[in-house]
Amino acid sequence: MGLFSAERSPGAKLLLALLVGVVLSIPLFSVWLLVYDRQQQSQTALASTAEGWGGPQQIAGPLLVIPYRSTVAETVTEGGRRVVRSREVWQELTLSPEVVDVESKITPERRRRSIYEVVVYEAGVSGKARFAMPADLSRFGVAVADMALERAELRFGLTDPRGLYGQPPRVSVGGQKLRLQPGGGTPQTGPSGFFAWLDARPLAGRPIVADFSFAFRGNGWVSLAPQAGDTRWRVTSPWPHPSFQGGFLPSERRVTDQGFTATYRVGNLALVQSLVSTGPATPRERVPPPPRGVQHVEVASAYGGGSGYDARIDLVQPVDLYSQVNRATKYGFLFIGFTFLAFLLFDVIGGVRVSAVEYLLVGAALVLFFVLLLALAEVIGFTPAYIAASAAIIGLNTAYSAAVLKSWRRAAFIGALLTGLYVVLYILLSLEAFSLLIGSLMLFAALAAVMYLTRNLNWGGRTAAEAG
Repeated sequence: MGLFSAERSPGAKLLLALLVGVVLSIPLFSVWLLVYDRQQQSQTALASTAEGWGGPQQIAGPLLVIPYRSTVAETVTEGGRRVVRSREVWQELTLSPEVVDVESKITPERRRRSIYEVVVYEAGVSGKARFAMPADLSRFGVAVADMALERAELRFGLTDPRGLYGQPPRVSVGGQKLRLQPGGGTPQTGPSGFFAWLDARPLAGRPIVADFSFAFRGNGWVSLAPQAGDTRWRVTSPWPHPSFQGGFLPSERRVTDQGFTATYRVGNLALVQSLVSTGPATPRERVPPPPRGVQHVEVASAYGGGSGYDARIDLVQPVDLYSQVNRATKYGFLFIGFTFLAFLLFDVIGGVRVSAVEYLLVGAALVLFFVLLLALAEVIGFTPAYIAASAAIIGLNTAYSAAVLKSWRRAAFIGALLTGLYVVLYILLSLEAFSLLIGSLMLFAALAAVMYLTRNLNWGGRTAAEAG
């Protein structure tokens, strides 16, 4: 009795359903590739939409950099003899502020291109930083007399300076406005940023306070690299879906439907770094803008963004439809398996013959659900698309089952089964943390039901209905 003979044993019918299910794995995998391809296209479109606006931004500084004279010894060869000579070089003393107090207001904006949407933002930053000459400066081998305090620099870091917009940044010390220059930067952001020449001679006798404010644009996320002895950062925004990331979390935060507020407090002991550092003088560098087509997240990472010692706020979208469709597709075999199981039980117990072609057509409709879900979700959103696609497939398979099973009553059972499956799948997608538990319980219940209904079935012989 062959697999494709007119009269098959229950075991052969089971193997036939399994074979058709394996064949359907090919289009199901193709749907998964389609979701991935559409997701890549959306990322390309979003990067193009945000191009020129500014990428994910990390702000750092200010840092006070003071050149000083230092004597170094070097060994040279003269007349066949090694001679130690001393020469004077310029190096840099970098001071982090004792206290920096920063306030930021982030204003998000949704921008669309075709069916794709990206969240960009405008951010205003203002603050004060207090610098003081270290009491233990001699430990670093630097004397105030060797410093060129009149040639000091106040450096600010911003990963993507293309995002600077509106009024130019304003920096003042002691009520005197400073003229800003491009470049400078900080160790966290590289040479990208801006700086100002500063006559820091008053620093020898008392602390100095720098006031600053600037505005910039970006997309995705914004972060602050704390560097001061005491960093205070207060952030407000009307965006209701923030994600707090990075190495530091806010000490206080409040998130509502109207937006969020967050307050960070970070000390330099948590940064594992001193407020004072010395090193060779850094040459002037200019970071070129990222090339066209490069995603902003990758660019920011290349410039030092997203380190473990930053406080980062992501302006996330509440629903990522591609990840949801991708997760739904992974449950495709569950849909095919449960539906085929119902047809198989009608076949081996109810005596209603189901052919391989009928299995294949029903399975093709189940696979088509995920294509409809993806296509509709890009236009009308995930939940409306899920309702529309599931209703269409339930109606199609229920009507077809009425013809295959020779009964609208049996077809109603198939429709109820599919409705239950789609409801459970939506719950699984909504409750990500419990999806494995719910899926495991469903499979256990299905296996128990099959074992009970087929407990007296002779899988190797003909059914009673066929024998009659």
